[in-house]
Amino acid sequence: MKIVINACHGGFGLSDDAVQGYAKLKGLTLTKTKDDTWDFYHYTQADGSRFYDSGIERNDPDLVAVVENLGGAKSSGFCAYLKVVDIPDEVEWQIEEHDGLEWVAEKHRTWS
Repeated sequence: MKIVINACHGGFGLSDDAVQGYAKLKGLTLTKTKDDTWDFYHYTQADGSRFYDSGIERNDPDLVAVVENLGGAKSSGFCAYLKVVDIPDEVEWQIEEHDGLEWVAEKHRTWS
């Protein structure tokens, strides 16, 4: 199974090219809109709802395809460097992170 992670400190995020490529594969119509309050851009779907790249399942085959096709540098958003990790299909996994740097870990039980 292939999973997309962020391989640097900062945090997961897609570049504009990656968002557009993902939207095309999913059949989504997105509009890039400037948020005047915070001086940044976001994407809005045809129904008016916001599109959040953080909500994409990291093992989504279309996300994996976009990152593999564009490469890490071109698919990565601000403070990100995306990478595809391949793990055995039978592994129950989760993404863990420290300061935005992510890795794939096998799920296990923890208590605190």
